[in-house]
Amino acid sequence: MGPRPERRLQLSPPTSAPRRSRSLPPGVPAPGDLVLLDGRASVQFNGPRALWLRVSSVSDRPTYDGWVWLTGYAVNPNTGEAFERREVFAQIAGLQINPRPPVKARPTTRRRSV
Repeated sequence: MGPRPERRLQLSPPTSAPRRSRSLPPGVPAPGDLVLLDGRASVQFNGPRALWLRVSSVSDRPTYDGWVWLTGYAVNPNTGEAFERREVFAQIAGLQINPRPPVKARPTTRRRSV
């Protein structure tokens, strides 16, 4: 028999980096929250430009005191479906977190088994 093969270094399977639990300031939505942005949050959302946003992340970039960068998906209030990814700069005091928009129920179709 030939020389003995070198012992290979056994690596443990890759693990994801531990998530740091970052506490958000009071009034800042958490990822997954539904937020209504209107003129109270920023003048860019005044009147018919109001926007429902499903928050996907909250940036830790430095901002003015009382303001926050939010990333999420604009949601159609009639259907509840996301239609556009947005990144917005809004005033924390003007955010309306998790008021439920009116969602139209879809009719269900039942099938009979044969």
